[in-house]
Amino acid sequence: MYIIIGGAGMMGLDLAKTLLDSGHTIAVIDINPLACQYAREKIGVMAFEGSAVNTSVLLEAGIRKADAFIAALPEDALNLAIVTLSKHYQVSQILVRMSDRDFAAPYQLAGATHIISTSELAIARIVNAIEYPQVDAMMHFEQGQIEVLKLSIPPVCSVVGRTIAEIARDPKFPTGTLIIGYQAHPHEDLSIPNGGTVLEGGSTILAVTKPHLVHQMLDFMGLCS
Repeated sequence: MYIIIGGAGMMGLDLAKTLLDSGHTIAVIDINPLACQYAREKIGVMAFEGSAVNTSVLLEAGIRKADAFIAALPEDALNLAIVTLSKHYQVSQILVRMSDRDFAAPYQLAGATHIISTSELAIARIVNAIEYPQVDAMMHFEQGQIEVLKLSIPPVCSVVGRTIAEIARDPKFPTGTLIIGYQAHPHEDLSIPNGGTVLEGGSTILAVTKPHLVHQMLDFMGLCS
């Protein structure tokens, strides 16, 4: 994919490197000549010096052929202008970094396909780390109605040596919870398990559950203190 990133700050440059490593063609736009020079020489992406809301700069950067545009400036008003211009030039995927929640509705009206609140993500990660230190990672979906948990299974645990089907039939296992991913060892790929998959100590699972069932899930596995 050809992806343009508006803003070569810390987030924009990190995105550029990560997406480049994933095989995409990347261009960044920024008014800072030093940031553009860094993007070219240190990261190896195209960089266009100028405003990301200047139509001449956007056309030079190839917005007409862009598959995605990421508005990563720290100012919501400028990001909103980027979203509007990207929509005008018929970019199919328009992703925006949101600082102020008051811009959520304007971003949607302007045509953003994905709105990412960096502050909310950081707050959620911190709260999760405090509330659930046993959980390796947690993601919220559908405005917090669904939780996806990444859990490391200790050597001694109620699920070790049992199949997923046996675990699901256990009356103490939270109703509606599903184990959707399994990694037997850190060096192996994550796989989609079936009912006959036997869970081993030291492995990792991905589980989908409801927020009010997280503690019950951890307690079932013997992970609650």
